[in-house]
Parts: sequence; structure tokens; C-alpha cells
Amino acid sequence: EVQLVESGGGLVQAGGSLRLSCAAFGGTFDEYAIAWFRQVPGKAREGVSYIGKGAGSTYYADSVKGRFTISKDNAKNTVYLQMNSLKPDDTAVYYCTADMDPKLGGLWRIPSKYNYWGQGTQVTVSS
Repeated sequence: EVQLVESGGGLVQAGGSLRLSCAAFGGTFDEYAIAWFRQVPGKAREGVSYIGKGAGSTYYADSVKGRFTISKDNAKNTVYLQMNSLKPDDTAVYYCTADMDPKLGGLWRIPSKYNYWGQGTQVTVSS
């Protein structure tokens, strides 16, 4: 079992940057695949980025490729999402999620495949 706590959200102007953090507590950090999702009211959660166990592969939604970067700091048991060139369409609540099973192929984009979720952090990008 792992507990996840997101932080780093806030209000930023279009073109600006934010770095989200997902701190993991419990379990063995390198045993978990971790992903970032985002959600706006009334809509389903959307996969944003994924990083595999250990030094696993990373994946990104097409809408954020070239702008967002996912990374891990194993010493801090923390996953980051560096968000640059933010757009108003990036406005959402961002969640991190973790699971011990790797999410192969398109599975990483499916929220129900993950067992553990953080509470989310709000990102608002003004035009």
C-alpha cells in the first residue's frame, strides 16, 4: 500500500510554468508505476503522463508532449510533473496515481487500472 500526496498547483498565466509534486508514503517506491491524470468537473479523468517502475519508460498524452516532463527523485520518494508553456486547456485538478502492476500499452490511460490515488491539486491557467 502507498499513500500519495500532490502539491504544487496554483494559478498561472498562459505560457507560464508549474511543477507538480507527488510524494509517496509507504511501500517500496521503485515497485510502483506512477501516472498523472487530470480532471475537470463533469468529465472523466484524462491520462497526462506515466513513468514505469524504477527507471521505467515514460509516456505522455499527445496534448502535453513537448511541454510536460515527468520525473522521479528516488531519494525523496517523489514524482514530479514539470509543466511548461501552460495553456488554458490545461486547467484541471491533477491527480497522481500508483499501482504495482505495470500498465502496458494503452492501459496507462485507464484510471480504473490504478489502485492508489492522491487527493489532487488544482491547476488554473488564465488566458
